[in-house]
Amino acid sequence: MALELRQQLKLSQKLVMTQQLRQAIKLLQLNRLELSNALQAELEQNPALEEDFSLQEEISNPQSLTAVEEAQGSGQETDFTAPVTASDTIPETNWEDYANNFDDNFSFSHETPAADAPSQFDFISQKPGLSAYLQWQLAHSNLDSEGWDVALFIVGNLNRYGFLEVDLPEVMAETGCDQDTAEYILEVIQDLDPPGIAARNVSESLFLQLERKGMGDSLAAEIALHHLNHLQTGNHAAIARATGRKKPEVVKAIHFITTELSPYPGLPYAEESTNYIVPDIYVKKIDGEYVVRLNDDDLPNLKLSSHYQELLQNSGDIEKNSRAYLKEKLKDAEWFLKSIQQRQRTILKTMESILRFQHDFFEYGPTRLKPLILRDVAEDIEMHESTISRVTSNKYVHTPQGIYELKYFFSTSIPREGADPLAAESIRERIRQLIRDEDPRKPLSDDALSKKLAETNVQIARRTVAKYREQMKILPVKHRRKS
Repeated sequence: MALELRQQLKLSQKLVMTQQLRQAIKLLQLNRLELSNALQAELEQNPALEEDFSLQEEISNPQSLTAVEEAQGSGQETDFTAPVTASDTIPETNWEDYANNFDDNFSFSHETPAADAPSQFDFISQKPGLSAYLQWQLAHSNLDSEGWDVALFIVGNLNRYGFLEVDLPEVMAETGCDQDTAEYILEVIQDLDPPGIAARNVSESLFLQLERKGMGDSLAAEIALHHLNHLQTGNHAAIARATGRKKPEVVKAIHFITTELSPYPGLPYAEESTNYIVPDIYVKKIDGEYVVRLNDDDLPNLKLSSHYQELLQNSGDIEKNSRAYLKEKLKDAEWFLKSIQQRQRTILKTMESILRFQHDFFEYGPTRLKPLILRDVAEDIEMHESTISRVTSNKYVHTPQGIYELKYFFSTSIPREGADPLAAESIRERIRQLIRDEDPRKPLSDDALSKKLAETNVQIARRTVAKYREQMKILPVKHRRKS
């Protein structure tokens, strides 16, 4: 069959996302911390943006979406795609509803720190990770090159808890050493600090720590090696029966294990930073009504550069390429500011819709959470479900009931006979409360929990109770029973 070239006309429809639309979608997905970084990055990249330091008044009272829209009602918004020309007067967005709180007393003056203030150098050094700490100790041992390679392999296969994640045959296969060498190097590492390092599990780690204290034959060692399950559930009577010891002796040994030993010796050296939750939205009750405001604290207040606007207006003597560059940067800056403004409005509208649907939650707590899906909010504020999904992803709200992720307010429905359905999260909260209030000597089984819920007109099966309990990481009844 011969190959030939042909010209063919074809009509088709496809969605083309402009760069500006992609930027708007990306900004909508950002949480509070990510937005701060994005604002700083855009401020550095686009010279047509500048920080507005003229705003001196701080927003002292949170405003609802209605108040925000009223404040902006007199302003005229230009079309996103309107070209920026020399004769255009580019309207500045009213940012007073989204402005930041600035510290008027801030300065770069060299103030003398308090006498008891910590030294700045205290924050420079970083605690070494577990791997670096172990290698530093191994460097002072008398290992040959083969032993050093085996030691590095073992150290490299310790998890964040300090446990060895490979067995000795794998160590031998990967390093080419014999069994005696693998066992010897493992013993060398287990003799290092912290005590209990390079164990295969919690039992072995506790035993290694007891052995270093000269307690390898003690009751505590026997409990750590053979009765860890009863130790975890606090079943002292079962341990006493299994070991043939008196209960006070068992209690004393368990107290020593729980207060003097560490089940995860590597955890203090885990190289990870603490993740802090910064709420994106605040919901507060003022004069009997709930109001919503965005967390704009410390965010830079941006505006179009007046210098660049003047340059564009007086661009008669500027060459064509430079004038095109000015137009492009000003247009990008205006797009960015409008995308930020649209993001803020969308988040406010979404949160106010959630507030209307879940008013009882804000008033009474998690047990009054109602079933809610993304479509409900989307129809309420006349937006697409995908937009609501982006708004609620990875964003948190500070409420009188605590800090919650926005997705927390969306939950499946559990029907009730002759009453309004409940949200699944509300059922989980009721199960959590029942278990919290149970008698530890006679904890409630999943079947008993199901019957307790039925008394409040919540009909769910025992297996559903078990599923919810496991989702909340609550132990089954046999492990919650305490003697």
